Parts: sequence; structure tokens; C-alpha cells
Amino acid sequence: MLGRTYERENCSAARALEVVGERWSLLIIRDAMFGGARRFTDFERSLGIASNVLAARLELFTENGLMESRRAADGAEVREYLLTARGRDLEPVILALSAWGDTWAAPNGAPIVYRHRRCESPVHLDLRCDTCGDSLAPGETAAVPGPGMQ
Repeated sequence: MLGRTYERENCSAARALEVVGERWSLLIIRDAMFGGARRFTDFERSLGIASNVLAARLELFTENGLMESRRAADGAEVREYLLTARGRDLEPVILALSAWGDTWAAPNGAPIVYRHRRCESPVHLDLRCDTCGDSLAPGETAAVPGPGMQ
């Protein structure tokens, strides 16, 4: 049975949830990634999130290397929160969660369409086999012990 935290679990998904599994977390990452949010007030305004919750999430993200905090580029006396490579690597997670939501939780259709910046065509995620290159449908993936299994 899981305790209050996942950090002792030998499961990468559970450990990832320790960092990004709280309410608001992936929305903050989404707004930093696609919405241009950088400053505390940007996130507050776009999400309507309580300031204490936002402060806690931004602190968690900086402590875990998903974001870096630095003085505003324009010299203002505020901090900007920028995604690191670790934070940007959550892009497929945001896209997958959005695709699921578009299918199962958006009765009027996709509220946001993600597009390729260069050609402006819609993008989608595609799971592929490393060896044969086949696209995999749900149910065609097996979970087997990896090198980190103890």
C-alpha cells in the first residue's frame, strides 16, 4: 500500500508523481511551456491558483530541477520561473494528458490544439517499437523488469 509519499516506491511513475502529481502541477508546467507564463503573477492570473499553493509548487519545481528561478530579464524586482530541460521533457506528458482529455472530458471538442511551430499542422503522440517501428495501440505494451528493479 502507498504511504503519504511515493519516494520509497521502486516505480518511476510513482516517483514522478511525487514531483508533478499534485493538483495544479501539470497546469503550471503547461502554462510555462505553452502559455508564456514566467512570473508568479502570470501563473496566478492564468490559473486562478491560490498564491500559497503556487509558491509551494514553484519551490518544489525549482528544488527538483524542473524550473529555474532568476531575476526578471527586464530588471524588474521579481523572479521569473523558466523550464529546464527536465521540465521541458514533460511536454509529451502534457500532450498525452490533453489528448485523453480531448477524447474523454471535452464534450465540445478540444479547447486547445497543439501545432507544430514550423508548419502549423496539428501534432499527436505516437508510441512506436524501437526495433520494428510499429505504432502501438493501447494494450500492445508489456511492463517487464528493467535494470533498476530491485
